[in-house]
Amino acid sequence: MRLFILALALLSFSSAFAHEMVPTYPKWRNSYIDDLLVTQMEMFNKRNDVEYFEVAVFDESWNPIPFVTSFRVFKLEYLSRVTFDVYIRQQDKDRARYVCSRSKTTDFRSGVTSMICSKFKEDQ
Repeated sequence: MRLFILALALLSFSSAFAHEMVPTYPKWRNSYIDDLLVTQMEMFNKRNDVEYFEVAVFDESWNPIPFVTSFRVFKLEYLSRVTFDVYIRQQDKDRARYVCSRSKTTDFRSGVTSMICSKFKEDQ
């Protein structure tokens, strides 16, 4: 699985098309709901062939972590930005390592998807 993700990341760097997600190293903060933490992410779509993106949160071994956001899959038009919040349970804070966004394409001819991940530091 790690080799697949590394290959996918290298392919996305070699492509002229990509999307961006910041911050690179997000931090959790307390939300307005007890026992929930939140971080704010921003995406920018530089791919003119993709309008839909999916968000996910993973642990160190790339297992999914339960999370909540406004939309797991959302539309982001070419050269547009979106800011969104990601919420997790306090008990999952030490397990969550990555928040990722992946392009969702219906053009099976190109087959190129891009996945961008931001990493939570272990000492936060």
